[in-house]
Amino acid sequence: MLYGYLDLSLRGYIIYTLVCTHITIAAVTIFLHRCQAHRSLELHPIVSHFFRAWLWLTTGMDTKAWAAIHRKHHAKCETSEDPHSPQILGLSQVLFEGAELYKAEAKNQETLDRYGKGTPDDWLERNVYHRHSGKGYFITLAVNLFLLGLPGVTVWAIQMAWIPLFAAGMINGVGHYFGYRNFECPDAATNISPWGILIGGEELHNNHHTYPTSAKLSVKWWEFDIGWLYIKTMALLGLAKVKRLPPKETLVPGKVGIDDETLKAVINGRFQLMAQYSKSVIVPIFDQEKNRVSDVDTLDRIKLTLIREDSLVDDAGRKRLELFLARTQQLKVAYQFRKKLQEIWAKTTATQKELLDALQEWCKQAEATGIKCLQEFVAYLQSYTVSFQH
Repeated sequence: MLYGYLDLSLRGYIIYTLVCTHITIAAVTIFLHRCQAHRSLELHPIVSHFFRAWLWLTTGMDTKAWAAIHRKHHAKCETSEDPHSPQILGLSQVLFEGAELYKAEAKNQETLDRYGKGTPDDWLERNVYHRHSGKGYFITLAVNLFLLGLPGVTVWAIQMAWIPLFAAGMINGVGHYFGYRNFECPDAATNISPWGILIGGEELHNNHHTYPTSAKLSVKWWEFDIGWLYIKTMALLGLAKVKRLPPKETLVPGKVGIDDETLKAVINGRFQLMAQYSKSVIVPIFDQEKNRVSDVDTLDRIKLTLIREDSLVDDAGRKRLELFLARTQQLKVAYQFRKKLQEIWAKTTATQKELLDALQEWCKQAEATGIKCLQEFVAYLQSYTVSFQH
């Protein structure tokens, strides 16, 4: 039949296509990404086998290769060894040639051996999904032709292009180039949109790079991660078990001292803490001092540099910031204390007592500056703690 067994209307074809591509996106974000690459959740064997079969039919992606490449991306992010950084390779290449970059890295046996451990290695994986990775496509084409007729070829073409465009290209490309940042993680990852629906929640890429082992990608109350909705639904049905979520910030009323619990919270919740420092200390002082510069464009860039991860600031940005801080004593002090606070958790060889002493001394010196918002931040820090949800 020209129009296949289902004989759908135009609306029916659109719905069929969207449903199929969305299942593929869900399989990538839930199974490949959160479950396999980051081990942030466990899936029931029935769910895992369904996702593996679906991905074989619609993408031909190898689980071990995908997980290995993604883990390497996190380990080598924004460096020459990153398999798909737009900061290194350029946005255009990653956006439009993301699938080719994936295929090239999948041939790197060193990447597979080093980063691909712990992925499925059963009979199906070895003899079907891996050995015949390119044959699932044709089964999908045959099913589309039977169900949809000739229009099924167009639907099939969209299905085949969906992951290369939106996952390989959009997330790896745009997600490291444009968007907003909740946290200053040490790479250029951004949140493309606060509502993660079209790409299964992967739009919240800055959140993910800040807390890569979290099964939930939304952090702010106004963000939405549809992949997390599916995970929670499966968990209620006994089909998934969440292992890790982002640390939850908590303030302890009446607590005024810096102790071991505070130190632990500062280290584990450092990205949230620095976001709060920027919001409650850097930005208020900047707003008071900005009348010293008349160039609005320069002001916007200086403000961004003040709260930006240091490794992401270029030489021109550092020069502008130095000139501005030279004329704003309070802001200069606040910025210096920001860097000193970051240096505390960067002391990886220090003992817990040394770190605690450094944090207590930081608070003592911050209070002595006489800068009100900095003193208020010390009070905030003294009551600060975080908890991890499982």
